[in-house]
Amino acid sequence: MSAPSSTPRCSTFRILTALRSSSADWGSCERAATQMTTGFLSGLSWGDPDANVVHVGTGEFAVGDHPTILMTPALGSCVGVAVWDAFRHRGGLAHVMLPTPSEANADGNRDRFASVAIPRMVEEVAPGAASRRLVAKLVGGAAMFRADSSLSNVGERNLEEVRHQLGLLRIPILAEDTGGSHARTVELRLDTGVLVVRSYMYGIREL
Repeated sequence: MSAPSSTPRCSTFRILTALRSSSADWGSCERAATQMTTGFLSGLSWGDPDANVVHVGTGEFAVGDHPTILMTPALGSCVGVAVWDAFRHRGGLAHVMLPTPSEANADGNRDRFASVAIPRMVEEVAPGAASRRLVAKLVGGAAMFRADSSLSNVGERNLEEVRHQLGLLRIPILAEDTGGSHARTVELRLDTGVLVVRSYMYGIREL
């Protein structure tokens, strides 16, 4: 991958500022997230050049086996939900945008909703009783909008629904990097189950 550029960092902060100062509808938020995704991807450098990196888009989920790395950028109020099976070195990563279909127009991609994406992802990672081997880690759910915006607490509501769905599936949450007011990019390493969290505010963390 080419050397990181300083340009995406500036454009990302401009997008975040615009989001936090407006009461934009969800469609405009999705468009802003797409722009942030482009910036984050341009600025990342992976430690393993031979790894198969699968990019999980906003409102999507992906499943893979080692040596695949699952990666999703620009988690603001969205929540990154990682599940991992240590026995099979298999896992999944979801980029959840909203709690349930009742939160917005349910037409189109339903995997953007926590109540839809998490059960579907878990079934693909470990069907049936095998889901008992899974553990979960959460990232995101930040406060990215003005207090008077209709989306002001969407990060909290996303986290609440994610925890609810994992509880229904009896999947323990081992670690979190949630809340705050900053965006995060994550990658799930399926050999170890380590979730690497990157942010401009706090650098690199491992969960």
